[in-house]
Amino acid sequence: MLDINTFAIIGGDKRQIATAESILDDGYNVYVAGFENLELKKEITKTTIKDAIKKSNYIILPLPTVLKNNYLNAPYSNLQINLDDNFAQNMYNKKVFCGNIEKLISTSKVWNNIKLYDYSKQEEFAINNAVPTAEGAIEIAMREHEYTINASQCLVAGFGRIGKILSKMLYGIGAKVTVSARNINDLSWINLLGYNAIPIKELSLISKKFDIIFNTVPALIFDKHTLSTIGQNSIIIDLASMPGGVDFEAAEQLNIKAIRALALPGKVASKTAGEIIKKTIYRLIKEG
Repeated sequence: MLDINTFAIIGGDKRQIATAESILDDGYNVYVAGFENLELKKEITKTTIKDAIKKSNYIILPLPTVLKNNYLNAPYSNLQINLDDNFAQNMYNKKVFCGNIEKLISTSKVWNNIKLYDYSKQEEFAINNAVPTAEGAIEIAMREHEYTINASQCLVAGFGRIGKILSKMLYGIGAKVTVSARNINDLSWINLLGYNAIPIKELSLISKKFDIIFNTVPALIFDKHTLSTIGQNSIIIDLASMPGGVDFEAAEQLNIKAIRALALPGKVASKTAGEIIKKTIYRLIKEG
């Protein structure tokens, strides 16, 4: 029997388990599938994918939902779960919440007949995730850099959601912050906030050497030419979604340490990340 207050969480990492625990705390029933290799801390019912979907009205898929070869992102599962017509057909008459909807609908035409919501595209989700992403980036910098962040020369490439939060955090702990952006209005704000401002197109022209570079721009701005100007002692932390903004092969050739840092909220603050997912989904349900 279907309970409209029942959620199924299919696959994912510790963010999805944190989401499940938080929903359970709100008094709803939660079924999970694709977590055979993870011990759950609360009384959340583990079951099969078909059973979880059958018993639930709301289905939550992970972020990202789709891995290469159209497998579901389910690192704690014993199985490789194919995202095909058979998987999608289980979702008829359900409301399905996913991350990166474009890749999911490319796996089957059946998705065209399913009520799909992409929680990762919601503005509130992106803004709230900027904080754990920035904290995770600073954690990596503190681990990899042999000096304090205080007084270090830091470059933040991009002044979007993450760039804004990260710049503020770095400035707050005493870093010497430079921020690059394309938009002239952003460059004005960067100066007004007390940071140094550099147009992105001029990154390869500067002679200043940075200790730590944080990239948030999902476009190749740190190509071989630009990398050759920044100095071998720099550390680059690429926060941008794939394919990122750094030529990692060129960085290796130039002996520059470059770190790809994806999905940081789930790695450094899974509880917070789970709450963000839950609240975004609740709002989408409320709005219909």
